[in-house]
Amino acid sequence: MSQLKIKEALFKLCELFVNKRSQTVHEIISSNQKALQSETKSSAGDKHETGRAMLQLEMEKASQQLEGISLMNQILSKIDILKLSKNVCLGSIIITDTANYFLSISAGQLVVDGKNYFAISVSSPIGKLLLGKKQNDGFVFNGNRMKINQVL
Repeated sequence: MSQLKIKEALFKLCELFVNKRSQTVHEIISSNQKALQSETKSSAGDKHETGRAMLQLEMEKASQQLEGISLMNQILSKIDILKLSKNVCLGSIIITDTANYFLSISAGQLVVDGKNYFAISVSSPIGKLLLGKKQNDGFVFNGNRMKINQVL
């Protein structure tokens, strides 16, 4: 599989990750809104208020998750998969002697063409270490010495 096809596939998997997450959060919000609307005052007033307060907290949490999803979409929109750079930058695939990384969003482990890649954000600890590095550069992460074999 060509470098461009791998980068395209990784990018699409990141988009899919964000879309699934967005769908889940929207479902939670919808469910909580329905629950809030169906909550009616009962003789157990304190219990009612506690239930509403818990639903409100869940709604706030979901709202914060939506902000995170929006930020991930912004980051993905800045990635140019056609861009080639000798230095690690947003959108780079980094092949090291221990693991493969795609510098984009924190989406965890992705598999493309039978190979594992870790989608990491530029603000993650390893993302910060990799940013600006180039082929044959070494770095230490979690006490492990690693070497960059290739930047795609």
